[in-house]
Amino acid sequence: MRFEDVSFPDPRQNIDFDENLLRLADKEGAGPVVRFWESPRVFIVVGRIGKIEEDVRLKEAEADGIPILRRASGGGTVVQGPGCLNYALVLSKIQYPVLNDLRKSYEWISAKVIAALEPLGVKALFRPTSDIVLAGSEKKFSGNAQKRGKDHILHHGTILYDFDLSLITRYLAIPKDVPEYRKGRPHADFVTNVPIDPAAFKVHLRRLLS
Repeated sequence: MRFEDVSFPDPRQNIDFDENLLRLADKEGAGPVVRFWESPRVFIVVGRIGKIEEDVRLKEAEADGIPILRRASGGGTVVQGPGCLNYALVLSKIQYPVLNDLRKSYEWISAKVIAALEPLGVKALFRPTSDIVLAGSEKKFSGNAQKRGKDHILHHGTILYDFDLSLITRYLAIPKDVPEYRKGRPHADFVTNVPIDPAAFKVHLRRLLS
């Protein structure tokens, strides 16, 4: 397992780098990799089949000059920027057969993330299909998405640890499809930061995936 901790100033570079890691693993035998990154600039990224006009408050985003990008993985539309840590996992379906089942793969990877957070004092729970929430409040702090290749998957995940949560309300509409556990909560009552040390989280997740 190779580890990368590299962030680029341009959001498009960060998205493309992740997708290139999958291509290199699947097409050129580069092997599995875990990458951590964080954008120094606020931007919006839409999933592979997401609809920008439905998901994004375009008037506010355009007024503030916020880039809107699209990624190759599925999942919902998110706002990214400082205080939002990304983990991009390129994992082998041959090495880990559980990854061949989409739903089980989310649960298996989320269990690793939850275990990495536990020593940091965060009690978290997996909520299907691809969310991680705080135990008790059921507030979401991590969303996940995947692009699936021939022999590998690219798993994108985020952890909000010091993010300006007001940006989510400003730039994103309430999605049409929401998980049952959301219980109609607006963004401000549904998402939260978890006050972790990102460096410590990286160490724990690396250990669990090595």
